Amino acid sequence: MDQSKIMRGVQLILEGIGEDADREGLKETPRRVAEMCGEILEGIEIRPELQPGFSEEISNDVIILKDIPFYSVCEHHLLPFFGRVHLAYIPEHNRVSGFSAITRVIDIFSRRLQIQERLTQQIADTVMASLQPAGVAVVVEAQQLCVSMRGGRKDSVRTVTQAVRGEIPSRIMQLLNGIA
Repeated sequence: MDQSKIMRGVQLILEGIGEDADREGLKETPRRVAEMCGEILEGIEIRPELQPGFSEEISNDVIILKDIPFYSVCEHHLLPFFGRVHLAYIPEHNRVSGFSAITRVIDIFSRRLQIQERLTQQIADTVMASLQPAGVAVVVEAQQLCVSMRGGRKDSVRTVTQAVRGEIPSRIMQLLNGIA
């Protein structure tokens, strides 16, 4: 990430909105914003990998991870969106992964300029490709600050997206949709 370009860009924004970028409260803002971008967008530089962590004798019952928190940045307005991911998969061939490995995949994809629809699909596609389960379902519910702070200015709107890969029984989808 080019910190100096980010700092110059923030300086231009401050000047463009009529602020004195040299006043006390704003002097360090370009640097702070550049550092923040390095933190909250670190997923841009990381390739998500999900290794099957365990080969266990398990039945083909469903594994559900719910209420996984995430934060991301909308690529359209550069405003945050945040919420929860709910994920279910049905292992096949005794291939399962550690739960923290799955949450790391969510962190990597969410720490990019993103849209919720793509985030949902990327999580599902990665789990499907890596673990090769019988099926995976991902439900993402989020609050979009671009909806809350601009345009319609509706602060209680939750957006729900879902992606299903493989075979997921309707009872599992009902359960996931009941969680969201």
